[in-house]
Amino acid sequence: MELLLPGAFQGQQHVWACLPQAKLSTYSEVSGCTLKEFPLILILRDCQVKSVFRSRSNTVVLSGSRFVPPIDRCSETMDPSSNSVYFSLEELKDLESAYESGGMEKVVILIQEKLNKLKSAELHIAVTGESGAGKSTFINAMRGLRSIDEGAAKIGITETTMVPTQYKHPSFPEVCFWDLPGVGTTTFPVKDYLREMKFQQYDFFIIISRGRFTENYAKLAQEIKTLGKHFYFVRSQIDNDLRALEIEGRNAERKTELTKIRNACVGCLREAGISQPTVFLISSFQVNEFDFSALWATLINNVDNMKKDIFLKSLPNIALEIVEWKRDQLKKRLWMLATVSGTVRAEGVSGAEGTEAVSGAMAGDLACDLRKLITAIEEMCTCLGLDDASLQRLANVARKPVEVLKAEVKTPLTGEINNECMKTMLQCSNFKASVDMELPINLVQIIASIFQTVSSAGITYKLLSNALTELVKNAKNVVKAAFGTD
Repeated sequence: MELLLPGAFQGQQHVWACLPQAKLSTYSEVSGCTLKEFPLILILRDCQVKSVFRSRSNTVVLSGSRFVPPIDRCSETMDPSSNSVYFSLEELKDLESAYESGGMEKVVILIQEKLNKLKSAELHIAVTGESGAGKSTFINAMRGLRSIDEGAAKIGITETTMVPTQYKHPSFPEVCFWDLPGVGTTTFPVKDYLREMKFQQYDFFIIISRGRFTENYAKLAQEIKTLGKHFYFVRSQIDNDLRALEIEGRNAERKTELTKIRNACVGCLREAGISQPTVFLISSFQVNEFDFSALWATLINNVDNMKKDIFLKSLPNIALEIVEWKRDQLKKRLWMLATVSGTVRAEGVSGAEGTEAVSGAMAGDLACDLRKLITAIEEMCTCLGLDDASLQRLANVARKPVEVLKAEVKTPLTGEINNECMKTMLQCSNFKASVDMELPINLVQIIASIFQTVSSAGITYKLLSNALTELVKNAKNVVKAAFGTD
């Protein structure tokens, strides 16, 4: 790696500390060269960033004696928190301060605290609507369950929900669905509904109807809006409407009928005072058809990153795009997992439980917390629906033998991974990191400097990244086998 510095710059010693393998040059030392000859170039004036040139690799900016990480290649402005989705700008500054006062030990503590918060975060989703609209069936579908499965919401033709009933996701109990009693009944009139149901405790609301959206729905939506919360209209039992067309021999009118149903729902809501309503047409028995994927995408885009993380991993893999959403979200936390499980050199290890030095094909001895790496891979497997329980639920939804889906899981990463297996993976040259590895996010200088050197953190990041790629490939093959998706 070569780095071009202005001749008057005084922070070279700090740069060498951060990038020990970099060859540093200054303008005064270089003659007859073009900018393209240097992958990392910066221009400063009075130790302030004046301009940044991109060339065939990332760009590094230096200000005074501070190291600022490579910026996003697609971005024209530097925003250190633009891709650090789990950290606010203030929290990124705290990471930097922690490093300056206590080194990497303090930084790891803060990152571990963030990972713990991700694990402990909860998402509460309220499902409400008229009696018999299919609220319970919808909740089961969102969790990948049938009505006959253990833990499924009770289903009945008449109103079966008399009090708010909580249903936790079978694999991710921090995701909770609440089946609320039907709105507008004699038992629960609209005027008392919000108070009785304690609407403030829910993150967002799904309002379901099996027919026309009445004035009660509009009133309910307006009240939810005053709480500053999101609500979504779902027209359920679309399969029944289309089945009626099939009985009458009018299959060719399917698309036209769906448009008519959507327009009728939107029209009713507009008449009731909702200016720009969006209505999702779904069947809880055909979750890979109609608007279910569009509904999931909308819900994901309207929750904060902490809750997006837990909501995404709870989704059943009924489409390839859901696997891709999960992959993208998992990628955003790899740097945190790599930082807390990898240290720069074995001699820096304090003897923490689960941490071992690994020698082998890579330069020097590496100190890694093998237990944390194993846990991270196991959690990725569950998130991507490759554990036995998730495969069984997906097989039930797809109406396929679970053996058909399991046959598509060919990676050993879904089996038992022990310390020796993890050491072998770390020693494999395929997982060797280098100073040229591409970071997915913009980080404060102390994290970027670690990942730009050949260190345990960089190597564990590469290991986790490759593991994620392999698991995603298997998850996509499972979806294709389940639903015949190409």
